[in-house]
Amino acid sequence: MPAAIENRQRRVRVETPRVARAAARALAAVGRPSSLVEIALVDDTEIRRLNARYRGIGRRTDVLAFPLETADAALPLLGQIVISAEAARRQARKVGVPLALELDLLVTHGTLHLVGYDDRDPVEADFMHRRERDILAGAPARLWKGLLPHE
Repeated sequence: MPAAIENRQRRVRVETPRVARAAARALAAVGRPSSLVEIALVDDTEIRRLNARYRGIGRRTDVLAFPLETADAALPLLGQIVISAEAARRQARKVGVPLALELDLLVTHGTLHLVGYDDRDPVEADFMHRRERDILAGAPARLWKGLLPHE
């Protein structure tokens, strides 16, 4: 099982098996198919609290990633991904894609963060979003609308 999923919110209906498949696809794409990620689906209030606590940013976000990889080969835990289901729903509506597809993107984005990708620098962000597009081949380009300054 590549993903342990905990749905800690009740406002947005989420297909957790699809979230698990998105994690498996992303892990395979980064060469880590036997790794495990823990994914928590939360509401805006919870993600805002976590963003303030761990990043010092007192506003909501869509996804947070916490790398936790250890040298213990018996525990292939790569890290934890926290996703605001409410943010995912808003973003899906904004760009006109199904919620499930937006969640695929957020799981992929979080997984890339766990293996070292960073999107704080514009050049690195462009590289990261190109990698997401490779992993989510066939997804409509509008899924990434507004993520990069030149789009």
